[in-house]
Amino acid sequence: MTEQNLEAKLKNLLKQEKIQLWNPPYTEQDQQPGQQHMQVLAERYAPLLRLPVSEVGGALESIRAQAVKRGKGNQTFRETSVATLELLLPRNAKKDPKVRTYLETRLDVSAQQVVDRVAEEHGLRSIKLILSGRTLSAERRLDEQGVKNHSKVMVLRVSDGELKQQLTEEEEERRSQEESVQRTQKGFQILSERDGSEDPDTTPFLEIADQKGNPLKIPPTEKKALILAMGFHEKGRALMKRKQHDNALCHLLQADQQFSKCGSALLSSVDNYAVLQLDIVWCYRALEALSCLEDGRSRLQRAEDCFLRCYGEQQERLLMIKGNTGREEVLFLRLYLLQSLLSYIEGSDSEARLQLSRVESLYARLRPDSEKMAQLMALGFSEREARLGLRASRGDLQEAPIHISTRRQEREELKQRERQKRRTRMEAISALMELGFSQRDAARALHHADGNVDRAYTILLDSSQDAQATNNNTEGGASPEKVEQLLYLGFERDSAEAALRLTGGDVQSATQLLLDNQGVLSPELLTPPSTSSTSSTPSSEEPSSASSSPEDSELVSEVLEDIAPHEEDYLDLTLEEESELISAMKAYLHREPAHT
Repeated sequence: MTEQNLEAKLKNLLKQEKIQLWNPPYTEQDQQPGQQHMQVLAERYAPLLRLPVSEVGGALESIRAQAVKRGKGNQTFRETSVATLELLLPRNAKKDPKVRTYLETRLDVSAQQVVDRVAEEHGLRSIKLILSGRTLSAERRLDEQGVKNHSKVMVLRVSDGELKQQLTEEEEERRSQEESVQRTQKGFQILSERDGSEDPDTTPFLEIADQKGNPLKIPPTEKKALILAMGFHEKGRALMKRKQHDNALCHLLQADQQFSKCGSALLSSVDNYAVLQLDIVWCYRALEALSCLEDGRSRLQRAEDCFLRCYGEQQERLLMIKGNTGREEVLFLRLYLLQSLLSYIEGSDSEARLQLSRVESLYARLRPDSEKMAQLMALGFSEREARLGLRASRGDLQEAPIHISTRRQEREELKQRERQKRRTRMEAISALMELGFSQRDAARALHHADGNVDRAYTILLDSSQDAQATNNNTEGGASPEKVEQLLYLGFERDSAEAALRLTGGDVQSATQLLLDNQGVLSPELLTPPSTSSTSSTPSSEEPSSASSSPEDSELVSEVLEDIAPHEEDYLDLTLEEESELISAMKAYLHREPAHT
């Protein structure tokens, strides 16, 4: 990381002085460095940066070599349409972390062809290509997906193909991990299509609620996208906890794609989108892929903007909703810490120090106090409750138990409301069933009536009358007078009635139909339509709830396991990883200047 910091500072100095290292006298005709002029430049910059001449000289040569390679790449692309891509390989796939990896390819080829080449040349299996935070589609061409000459492409491993196992075991693991994203999507797709009209004990469904647990009314299309987005996010967070950052990033990027389908008004009113941006950049950090600097910076800006809209400039909205701001402050700690890291990589040490000072101030207030935690846990509170309670009460040991008890009471009241809502619903369904409607129709009508029994009864009654009217329109056309007219012409009664039903009672059309079929209609046409199979018509023979395949049930159970049982799980950061990064940043920023 210190290399990136130094190169960023040198590039700023070179830009200020309009020095082009790829031109003479710094680069000679054979593309080799002009040693004397490069040495003079290093000796001039070293005192400014308070670093050894050798270290500055090495960084200058690295910048020069990159610029020369970029120039050659531009010429090659103009002459042959072969682009040069920089590959950001997984850490354990790099032979030398300081050496950049490049790949030359045409841009009119599919991403799958590049995947195959990277896999073969670097001994990797089951990889994905990420460009600016988007997963490249294997089937589509590179240029169709925004890949350009000199693009930086992140290579993300989604399974460990380098394990020396038997081939069958390797393939099984690869296939299992490749299916992870698809299984997650399928599971939450099923949940997103459930409207809550069935029995939640047998057919689980997801409901979008506000921070107080009140259901939100969201248009169906947006609700579906939001459930998928939140589902992928939960899966990604579960994988982050297991330190499976490669696989986690795949799921988080899928969540980002689904969030993009939601309206801006919705995204600006919830903090989920902001937390997702933080998690994606945190994965970049864990994977040492902060070369994706531009994408990381823009994501952090989106996160900060979203937090300000949701919580208020001074977190006044958050204070009004939740009564305190202590728990959410861990999100700002992580935001400022990542901003400090990116500023350092960009060579802006002063900005990095400023952000780090904000981080340290928050960390001093938010880090768990082991003694206070122990006292609260001795009172019967869980570790999570103790940690969140202390943050909400700003470390006040008297206020923390009150806060925790209040939160417990709020959650219990929410559960009681849910239980009462379910009991009321089952009683209403039973009442409608006593009137002769099926359980399934009663449940659906009640759902559409927002739980109002009278409105549900009206819906069911109207539905029955509509179905009966349809049957009357179909069968009523076969009036005795019209049937007699057709019988007079010599047609059989069954055929005459069927023809009149099919033609809506039009005698001329019925006559023509019978003539076309030589007076004999098929058995299917002779059979009157049954109303028992009409979904809108109540039937006591229908099953009590919508059936789902065993595979669907398995997928739903699988994805529900990854949903955190506690609604504030995303705020319950132990700050261990943050503490390590804070220490690393302090070491980077407080390096003793070397003698030059």
